[in-house]
Amino acid sequence: MEAKETKQITGMETEEACCRTERTPAEQKKLLIRLKTVEGQIRGIQKMVEADAYCPDILMQVSAVSNALNSFNKLLLASHIRGCVSDDIREGRDGKVDELCTMLQKLMK
Repeated sequence: MEAKETKQITGMETEEACCRTERTPAEQKKLLIRLKTVEGQIRGIQKMVEADAYCPDILMQVSAVSNALNSFNKLLLASHIRGCVSDDIREGRDGKVDELCTMLQKLMK
């Protein structure tokens, strides 16, 4: 995986220059399938609310969405560690390790 520095990604600026991760078509497909699944689940929840579905039923679906997003995060994080982080470590740069630690602290709040 090759990381390229840019100033902006999708119109969002950050404190530091952003990196861009080039994913294989297979990696991208796995991630997009998971996101489309979540998107469908969210639409289902919207329909349940519109139909005045029973609260516990809606809560169970929200829990399923949360689990699906956690699965997405795990897949993306593993890819990031195997690619971006390990590439930088091999090249003698430890900035990505610091970035990973900071990111994990934010994710685990």
